Formats: sequence, structure tokens, C-alpha cells
Amino acid sequence: MTNAEAVAVLAVRVVLGVIMIAHGLNHWRGGGKIEGTARWFGGLGLRYGTLQAWMSVVTEVGAGALLVLGLFTPLACAAVVSVMLVAGLLAHRPNGFFVFKDGYEYVLMLAAVSLALGVLGPGKISVDHAADIEVTGWAGGGIALGVAVVATAGLLATFWRPERPAERAATTEDASVTGAAGPGTADVG
Repeated sequence: MTNAEAVAVLAVRVVLGVIMIAHGLNHWRGGGKIEGTARWFGGLGLRYGTLQAWMSVVTEVGAGALLVLGLFTPLACAAVVSVMLVAGLLAHRPNGFFVFKDGYEYVLMLAAVSLALGVLGPGKISVDHAADIEVTGWAGGGIALGVAVVATAGLLATFWRPERPAERAATTEDASVTGAAGPGTADVG
């Protein structure tokens, strides 16, 4: 890897890492704080919203910090890809592609960049390189994608229980009668 390539990979890694840290901190301290994030996850059909909220904070801040350092890069990339898969599937897919319509365009881009970093590796300006533990190429990409898919499937199989259309209609009808907000109305994302 040339010096220019190492600096380019560093820039991408740091920007993605900072984005993930900011996103995780927003889930914790922004808008509705952890309680609002928990309600939002519940509205997406995930059980144990508070647990989901804290898992998202720890995963996003942790993966972001690892990316900034260039440490355990394929695993950090896997965490980002997994978070983006969950976000894309549950929150953004129903809205179509374009980000201005709250579609999955943005989360797809973050996942693709993360997968590319998994393949390229952290570069020469990283803890992985300094410690001689870099995993790059197909192995790095395979770890990033494989761990992400398994983690996402495990999370969805364990925690995702979306409302059935009849339940959703009953909740909406109850809310309109009482004036209360339904479970899917809090959005802190």
C-alpha cells in the first residue's frame, strides 16, 4: 500500500468511525435520550427496547472507536454492516431507496464502505498494522460480511416480533379513540 493509499484508507476509516460514534452518542444522549431510542426500537418490532437501545449505543460507539484506531478492523466493519442491515431492513426499506424519503440509500452506503474497508484493511496507519494483526483481502471481507450476517440474523431471530396487520389496526384504532400515540410513533433515529 502506497503512502497516498494509506492516507486515503485512514481518512475513510476515521470519517466512518466518527459517524458511528456520533450516531451511537445520539441514541444515548440526543433527542429522546435512551428512553426515546428504546421506544423507537420497540416501534420497529424489536422486543426489549431498552436493551436494544443500549446495544446500539455500545456497538456504534465501540465500532467507531475501533475504526478510528484501526484495531480489529474486520470486526469493527462487521459491527457497522450489522447495524446498517438492521436499520436498512427494519427502519428504511419500507420507504424505498432515496435518503430524502427516509429510504435505505444512506445505510447501504455506510455498509458498502464498511465492507470495502474490511477487504482493504486498515492501512499502514493503524494499530492492526503496528501490531502485525492485519486481516485484509477476501479474509477481511469475509469476516466483515460473515460476522455481520450471522449477528443480524441472530438479533432478528431473537428479538424481532413485528405487529401483525390486525394488531396494528387495533392499536391505531385504540389510539384514535383515546388520543394516545401508538408504539411506532416515537422516532429518534
